[in-house]
Amino acid sequence: MGKNLFKNILVFFIVFLVVMGVFSLFNNSIAEPEEISISGVVDKIQKEEVEKIEVIGTQLTVILKNGEELKSLKEPNDTVSSLLADYDVDQSKMAAVTIEVKENSGFGFWAGAILPFLFPFLLIVAFFWFMMRQVQGANSRAMSFGKSNATDQKKDAPKKKVFFKDVAGVIEAKEELSEIIDFLKNPAKFLSLGATIPKGVLLIGSPGTGKTLLAKAVAGEASVPFFHMSGSEFVEMFVGVGASRVRDLFKKAKKAAPCIVFVDEIDAVGRQRGSGIGGSHDEREQTLNQILVEMDGFDTDTNVIVLAATNRPDILDPALLRPGRFDRRVLLDDPDLNDREAILKVHSKKKPYDDTVNLREVAERTPGLTGADLASVLNEGAILAAKQNKKTISQSDILLSIEKVMLGPERKSRVMNATEKKTIAYHEAGHALVAHVLPNSDPVHKISIISRGQAGGYTLKVPSEDKYLHTKSDFLDEMTVLMGGKVAEQEIFNEISTGPSNDLKQATQIAKKVVTQYGMSEKLGPRTYGEREELIFLGKEIHERRDYSEKTAQLIDQEVSRLLGNAYDSAKKIIKKSRRYLDKIALRLLDKETIERQEFETLLKDLKPSAA
Repeated sequence: MGKNLFKNILVFFIVFLVVMGVFSLFNNSIAEPEEISISGVVDKIQKEEVEKIEVIGTQLTVILKNGEELKSLKEPNDTVSSLLADYDVDQSKMAAVTIEVKENSGFGFWAGAILPFLFPFLLIVAFFWFMMRQVQGANSRAMSFGKSNATDQKKDAPKKKVFFKDVAGVIEAKEELSEIIDFLKNPAKFLSLGATIPKGVLLIGSPGTGKTLLAKAVAGEASVPFFHMSGSEFVEMFVGVGASRVRDLFKKAKKAAPCIVFVDEIDAVGRQRGSGIGGSHDEREQTLNQILVEMDGFDTDTNVIVLAATNRPDILDPALLRPGRFDRRVLLDDPDLNDREAILKVHSKKKPYDDTVNLREVAERTPGLTGADLASVLNEGAILAAKQNKKTISQSDILLSIEKVMLGPERKSRVMNATEKKTIAYHEAGHALVAHVLPNSDPVHKISIISRGQAGGYTLKVPSEDKYLHTKSDFLDEMTVLMGGKVAEQEIFNEISTGPSNDLKQATQIAKKVVTQYGMSEKLGPRTYGEREELIFLGKEIHERRDYSEKTAQLIDQEVSRLLGNAYDSAKKIIKKSRRYLDKIALRLLDKETIERQEFETLLKDLKPSAA
């Protein structure tokens, strides 16, 4: 605040100097008329130099024919005519002079006398008034420090509201929220059956699935006040401010009830409370305690629904999730094939596409992508088309944008020597060949040795349909595909590069999950091993608690190594048996750098999928 005060004083001082300078210059630029005696005036009239005489009280303003002005004074009781007659001025010369008598209002005199002193005084008064306003504003902000910044979406409505029709997919979530909105609009039909209004609805979903967008749609559909605020806006460095803001928020909401309060990213204040390590009575916990009291404390008759969003439900405090607080939990899954197509149609509005665009094919190529990812895909496609000075967006633009969103931009500046390029070509050919042969692997849609992101090349495999359950055979085949690149390099060059390092990491993670999480190991039996816990005091640090002995740990390591060894042997068997197809794929990659699905299947039309 001191910095702003000094800045305001400096600005005011500079303005003051400029105004006074201009005023002084203006005063100096006005030349005062020369004063002459009455006899001088008579002499001018005699010489026929006077055109007009203006009389204001005792003051005479003599205007000469050359435009010059002169000033003179007369006695109060004398008139100009009698005065000139006393001086024996020729009547004919007096008749040639216009005499104009003006009333003396006194305004001009007093303005000229007082204004030079009054203006600086007014500037000083204005300065002190401005400073007092600043101090009062600072005091007002200090007093409102504990006030919430929640805004009423109904009063502060955007130019374009969002409705349920603008949110594709998430059908079950929209049904749940439609029920809440119906309760607010028509409470009588629910109350007549003894139903009570739910206290809270928690939107749960991974980042980008549309939690905030769905909340905006609720604001658009509801005809009740809708207050929205972020969880991080409650937390301040001063203890008690967050709790004060929660009280103020619910005070506003209760006045506007029935209404909806939306808290985005509630995990910022709703994390599970600690056990006293480092002091449990901190600002965040006070804020959470106040939220718990407001939602289901002594005052239970308020018609305020709290809508909250989070992608970390596992770290929320159990007291926040119990019935009476967040009664409803709405899960937003990653969109399936049909949902992805519907989302693409929503985001494709107002974008010019040519006849080649097939959004169904785009949806098939984007498994696992969320609504935000799909919006980014179409936006990147539009940017790519604009860079090429196109008038419409083509299918090729969108397909390239998928790879950019999933893997990163092309690294055209990365220059590889012939040996590295050949190594990457055989590496990707190994992945593609093994994936084509194994029956439980996803179909290969594209192979490329053009660097994207951190990858020197990539093999794009896309499932033919959405999968929610995976079998052991799926995992085994996936590990075998991951080993295909390493096996191909060793088979062709009798040497192993650093290229397969990420493949080995992924394969090891899959093998560990098969053994320790999914209970798919015959040797270790149907049970899980290890419990993952989050240490609240240490933030995001994940701790795995071992619930098995050292002997079992050794067996787990042996089983993981066995699964990886079997996958390596299976990939080696496939590549040795189909060596000529491996060479065909690699040579085509070296020639064209990219192979699409149709061309790939033509190359391997004689090689039928089979078990390894």
